Amino acid sequence: MIKHVHHRTDSTFFTENAGPQQSDYLESLEQVFQVLNKVPIVTSSFLNLDDIEHDLGQNDSAVAILKERMAYTHSLNIRSLQVYNTLLDKLAVTMKRYEDNLDEYRTKLEGLKKEILGLRKDTLIGQIFKDTALHTVFTPQLKRLRSKWREADSLLKSSTNVINNLKSRVAANNITIADLLFQVDAISDDLRYNAFGKEQSYLWEPPSFSVDSGAVEQDNRSRRYTGEKKLARYYFMNTSNIRFLLAITLAIYFYWVWFNFRSLRRLGKLSSINEFHFHYISPLPVIACLVFTLNLAPLFDPRAPAVYIEYSQLLLVLALGILFYRRLPKHYFMLWCIFIVLSFTLYFAESGHLLATYSGRWVRLMLNAVSAALAVYFFFTSKEKPGRSWLVRFAVIIYLALHLTAIVCNLLGRVTLSQIAGSTAAFSLSSAIGLMVFVQLITETFLLQIQSSRMRKNYPDSFEFVGIARSITKLMGIVAAIVWLIVVTNSLNVYDMLGDTLSGLFNTPRSVGKISFTFNGILLFLGIIWIANFFQKYIAYFFGDTGDDASIDDRNQRSRLLVTRLVLLIAGFFLAVAASGLPIDKITFVLGALGVGIGLGLQGIINNFVSGIIIIFDRPIRLGDTVEVGGKKGRVKEISIRSSTILTDEGAEVIIPNGDVLSHNIINWTLSNNQVRATLSFNLDKTTYTDAIQPDIKELVKTIPGIFLRKEPELAIEHVTSKAVRLKVSFWCTDVGSSSATSAAAREAIYNYLEKKGIEVS
Repeated sequence: MIKHVHHRTDSTFFTENAGPQQSDYLESLEQVFQVLNKVPIVTSSFLNLDDIEHDLGQNDSAVAILKERMAYTHSLNIRSLQVYNTLLDKLAVTMKRYEDNLDEYRTKLEGLKKEILGLRKDTLIGQIFKDTALHTVFTPQLKRLRSKWREADSLLKSSTNVINNLKSRVAANNITIADLLFQVDAISDDLRYNAFGKEQSYLWEPPSFSVDSGAVEQDNRSRRYTGEKKLARYYFMNTSNIRFLLAITLAIYFYWVWFNFRSLRRLGKLSSINEFHFHYISPLPVIACLVFTLNLAPLFDPRAPAVYIEYSQLLLVLALGILFYRRLPKHYFMLWCIFIVLSFTLYFAESGHLLATYSGRWVRLMLNAVSAALAVYFFFTSKEKPGRSWLVRFAVIIYLALHLTAIVCNLLGRVTLSQIAGSTAAFSLSSAIGLMVFVQLITETFLLQIQSSRMRKNYPDSFEFVGIARSITKLMGIVAAIVWLIVVTNSLNVYDMLGDTLSGLFNTPRSVGKISFTFNGILLFLGIIWIANFFQKYIAYFFGDTGDDASIDDRNQRSRLLVTRLVLLIAGFFLAVAASGLPIDKITFVLGALGVGIGLGLQGIINNFVSGIIIIFDRPIRLGDTVEVGGKKGRVKEISIRSSTILTDEGAEVIIPNGDVLSHNIINWTLSNNQVRATLSFNLDKTTYTDAIQPDIKELVKTIPGIFLRKEPELAIEHVTSKAVRLKVSFWCTDVGSSSATSAAAREAIYNYLEKKGIEVS
């Protein structure tokens, strides 16, 4: 007999009203799984950890080299300190970026840990682990939970250890970098002060150092050169993105020039650019593109080490030499070749520390003297003045003055000043000449773009380009001046000092009442507004629209340009506000406060501005329309934000404020079509007139070019006397702009017809 054994179970667990149900426990377990599932998702989002760990190895090496080099304070000079300062600034910025990333990762981990700790407060989860019956029921879920917990715990521990380790390394580097920056600044101040003092004996005195000290100095120079080489290699490796941007810029500029030349060649219009007399750009502008890019290199990385700027300038000198070949007169080209030889000789002798000895000072003196003599020779032989001769002469004057300064400093034992003045002389002249070519390159490229666009739209070949070229030259001249100042101050080793001074001046917060601002924010605001206004004013040139009659006829393009200009102005304003950091709420308050002044004194300007927007979008008049406004008739040549310009038949340009345009009755002859009705009157002799001529005149009018044939010409007897009949002939012209010529042709044809018929016209 089988005995049934009854197992005792906790039936209260499944009782409906006995407390938490199974679904409640499962829901709590689900919440635990959700939290634990976040751990691998969050830790896998730490994408930069491997990169930071890899890059920190290189950064640690660079910091170690800098620390080692700074230990030999007696072997440091201003040039090496400038390189060290630049690299330390770069490292400080890099460490700050690493620190921000690691802090972000740590914050995410701390949030996860708090969520996991919060699970311990869940009483249902605790009851599962305490109650044997519950533990048995949820055994599968608990097994998965243990596995998930071990995985999450491992990920949290490993990620925390990695982040803490990296943060400690970053913190250690920050301390070292701050200490080294302090040392660099202190030593730089001492060297700048001592540079004006006597560092070595006068050049005419015998050297005062022994052979042993000379060997030690040579060893220090060798060690310094090796360290600088390693640091420069580190800098270039970690700023490869800047070189990549330069390469992209070169490729874009090359394609721009090449594409426009190809367009003109395909259209058979290459001869249309002959009047521009291009000097530097060509269908394959390889060297021109190299000159263009090398001139922009200091602007892409103004805080680069001096060695980077120097190498860029040396490459620029070579590229200019190739570009000048067969473009400059032979005399000037020979002078440039001599300048190249002197520049390279002086630079490589200085960088190799070959001129640091007593005999090397005599070599430097000779090189400076030859360079100064070259400048003097240029002044006495430059009868054929090259383009922009006053700029060339200004650059040569600076070149001469710096070499004379180098000579004097060398004679008086100021070796550091002599070295700085000599190298700056070469780079200031090469940069000035290169930037003049750069400005000419941009001007020629824009003229090529304008002409290429005009030819693609079948505009006339010739246009007034002198004023356009002058405007482009002025803008690019500002850019060239900024780049030249960067090169010169960098070569003089004062760029960082000036940068820090100006940064403190322009970035210091200032307050007027409750409004806080900085000079940098104000300048940035005004600069962006000026650039936006410049682009909206000259963007039409890029599309071949120079404001002549041909571009007026292209209504669709000019309408699009109007909207583009408005968008540029509005976008420029908001971008200027955002970039400058000026508080928008305070600006709104100021604008509101100015509302009373606007309503009283500036209402005309605001009225014209709003009227301009209405004209652009409502389009009561359009570019190219023939209109009559305020008693003035002509074609609409320009619609700007403030005013509109009408070109009369006599060639006068009438500028009418937009507010006046909308406040007057507007007669638009071409709003819906270009047709216009013309009427001719003929006084005919009554004795010879006959009604049979009217059908012939109708058919005759239809044969005249410019007549709108869909509307029949009309003839009527307007007035009859005893001796004469006045015949009125009405017809429609297809184009109001050529209606005068069409009417003249019709009058001549009708007169010839009447004369053949023997009808006298009085």
